[in-house]
Amino acid sequence: MIKIGLDMMGGDYAPLEAVKGVSAFLQENSKDVHLVLIGDEEQIKQHIAALSIAPGQYSIVHASQVIEMHEHPTKALKEKQQSSIAIGFHLLATGKTDAFISAGNTGAMMVGALFSIKAVEGALRPTIGAYMPRENGTLGLLLDVGLNADCKPENLNQFAVLGSLFAEHILKIENPRVGLVNLGEEEGKGNLLAQATYPMLKENDQIKFIGNIEGRDVLMDKADVMVCEGFTGNVVLKFAESIYDIVKRRNIHDEHFERFNFESYGGVPVLGVSKPVIIGHGISHATAFKNMINIACRMMETDLTGKIKNSFAVPA
Repeated sequence: MIKIGLDMMGGDYAPLEAVKGVSAFLQENSKDVHLVLIGDEEQIKQHIAALSIAPGQYSIVHASQVIEMHEHPTKALKEKQQSSIAIGFHLLATGKTDAFISAGNTGAMMVGALFSIKAVEGALRPTIGAYMPRENGTLGLLLDVGLNADCKPENLNQFAVLGSLFAEHILKIENPRVGLVNLGEEEGKGNLLAQATYPMLKENDQIKFIGNIEGRDVLMDKADVMVCEGFTGNVVLKFAESIYDIVKRRNIHDEHFERFNFESYGGVPVLGVSKPVIIGHGISHATAFKNMINIACRMMETDLTGKIKNSFAVPA
């Protein structure tokens, strides 16, 4: 049985939307999954009763505190040991859950991931990615998208491996193509980071490197995994998010642009840490919570973390 911890107090619409997401997941899935709902027990029970969620596949762990979005991550985690995020990481670190999900304070989630369960041995820095909807109906993966604003070539080289494993086992893309986000296609283009990263990716036998890709290629079927430092990645992600906002405001109905509603994909996993951790957007609604649970299930079913550990293991 897979046990997934879910922060019910994280996000702008907690705990109602989190409970709705739990309800939707349980209605649509028959998987052997037990959800551990972490948060204010009284509030959670009220919403569960209102939605008539049958008992059996969930349990509640009371958390008397909440880390708010504006709080300093490290300080809040240290001072609020009874918060839903702190308890969630404690359950994960002690093996009482197999994965942890939250749409709460992103910084606190990252601090918890790095210091409660730690990075995979050999991984220099964990990373987070984002799905990029492509014109042909498939998804690409862009990483890093904000966790690592400044990077070294070695970091991008590892991000390519992490992204390739995620694309292969979660997105089910066979032999995923890796592209380096750059300002030109030719080898030797770009800033010092891009120029130093290119030969490392070219020599990496764990990935299928196809060379540089430009900004116009991000939403096309050119590369399945697109690698860059977090500053560039976050700018690209926020630009992509704005497309859906503009389409909605202008009342444009198009199936392709509906796929730019990033809530439909749930959250993003932290790749490179020793257990599955998924971070959702602060404005997550029920669909996002449901999909984050599905991502956690797929990560456990495919043993993605185990495959990452094997990829970074130093040969004896």
